[in-house]
Amino acid sequence: MRILIVDDNPTNILVVREILKRENYQDIVDAASAFGMFQRLGIKGNEEDTNLITSDIDLILLDMMMPEIDGIEACRILQRYEKLKDIPVIMVTAIGDSRKLAEALDAGAVDYVTKPINKVELMARIRLAIRLKEEKDWHKERDQRIQAELQLAALVQNAVLSSPLQESGIAIDAIYKPSFELAGDLYSWYPLGEGKYGVILLDIMGHGISSSLFCMFIASLLKGIMSSFVQPDQVISELNRRFNQLHIDNQLIQYYFTAIYLLVDTKNQRIDYVNAGHPPGLFYQDGTVTRLETVCPPVGLLDKLEAETQTLYYEGEGRVVLYTDGLVEGLAGTSEQQFEFLEKTLLDRPHYDREEMESLLFTDDSSGEREDDKCLVWISLIGGEM
Repeated sequence: MRILIVDDNPTNILVVREILKRENYQDIVDAASAFGMFQRLGIKGNEEDTNLITSDIDLILLDMMMPEIDGIEACRILQRYEKLKDIPVIMVTAIGDSRKLAEALDAGAVDYVTKPINKVELMARIRLAIRLKEEKDWHKERDQRIQAELQLAALVQNAVLSSPLQESGIAIDAIYKPSFELAGDLYSWYPLGEGKYGVILLDIMGHGISSSLFCMFIASLLKGIMSSFVQPDQVISELNRRFNQLHIDNQLIQYYFTAIYLLVDTKNQRIDYVNAGHPPGLFYQDGTVTRLETVCPPVGLLDKLEAETQTLYYEGEGRVVLYTDGLVEGLAGTSEQQFEFLEKTLLDRPHYDREEMESLLFTDDSSGEREDDKCLVWISLIGGEM
């Protein structure tokens, strides 16, 4: 352990050195001023990137009263540097002013000792500061490991999302902006043969680790369920059955998800769908819009889900736009006004333009994290002979 003593009085430095050496702390360095401390810590001026500064110092004993820059101001300066602000600073002072001591602690010091220095008190406070630093380092290292694992999990989660599809009679693409690294929205589409395609968009309640785990579970089922059951009412009912098989002991939260599933038949120009508590999908053709409204409750709320397939037909060019509620919740007005704004915004845009959609619907006004995930799925339909 390397300890830095900062004091403009050489005698004080000598006294503290001897106390530390007798307690087997041999790796000791010193500085005669705040500027000397900054130089020893690698601070050379107004660095543009304070994250680049690193140091091998483990503990600082900092005199409060020094010329030019006192200990309190020096402590404040240390707090600007990401790699230095966690070094424990014990203020050494002859001042008994409680307001000054409080100011020092507010500036970033973890503790203080008074002059003349009491050996027992000094060593007790050093041991406490070291113990707190070790615990803080342990938590930071653990948090870094967790963050790395979350980033890996986000990559895996993103990998299960379907890639853009472009085939005769149909094109499908999506834009997805999660609110956190791990999110609760999921979209998938699969060719089912004979010009049929299964398309699903779902939104797990909440977001974060639990929602992402449910998403991964559902993603592992989708292709098999869509291929085996095909019809929307059967697909949604089977998803409900499988989701309810997740028996979670002591479950305090009722997990569920909204979903909209489409079976697009490009040969017969037909769309069958079930909307399980999801925001209404939008079907555009010939300058009009049809809402794909809810027909049954969300998946996971009921032991058995009765869903009724809805059907519509199209001719020539058309498009279906699916989205999650996070896309409209940031808009002004009531829920109905939000839906109407989205409908009108997309009405005059018959062709998919990813950059334009991102600019119109995915640009956040605030710099903070979004409260909910945002997702949009765009299905372009081309009728006529296949």
